[in-house]
Amino acid sequence: MEKEIELQNQKVSYKLYKSIKARRVSISVSCETGLVVTLPYFAQESVFENFLRLKASWVLKKLKYFEKVKLAPSLRVTAGEFLLKKETAKKYAEEKVRKWNAFYGFGYNRISIKNQKTRWGSCSRKGNLSFHYKILDLPEELADYLVVHELCHLKELNHGSNFWQLVFKTQPNYKKLRKSLLEIRIIR
Repeated sequence: MEKEIELQNQKVSYKLYKSIKARRVSISVSCETGLVVTLPYFAQESVFENFLRLKASWVLKKLKYFEKVKLAPSLRVTAGEFLLKKETAKKYAEEKVRKWNAFYGFGYNRISIKNQKTRWGSCSRKGNLSFHYKILDLPEELADYLVVHELCHLKELNHGSNFWQLVFKTQPNYKKLRKSLLEIRIIR
């Protein structure tokens, strides 16, 4: 059910759902859905409205952020395209990993290509590297940064200072590259 509320002198639209499974009030904000509120089935709406007013600053901040993200560059994803590009993306990622690992010399297990909803890449504790197939569509410098980022997780499975020092060795402008990569949305 679509509703509206005034938060800090701003009218905000939201979708309200009542759920038998919900045990407490929850709020979420995203690009696709906007503000969504889920209430336990028997809860009074007035309880939620008070809760939402308490969280008004957070809600407005998130809505503003996601409005900005909607305008950011995006890469549309389709299942058919994934199947067509998966092998090419794997060869591309393997080539990049070999190139950058010649410097780092880390041991890794396997490389896989995925069609994840939000992640560009990941590194598992077992040393498996995975990349989104849209790595093919990234500018070369962002693809290189992505590969280096995941390679460095083979040594440091966190984003602490040691991790960033490793990244810096081959990507001295990693802060700019990281920001640029995070600004490109993956859309399904």
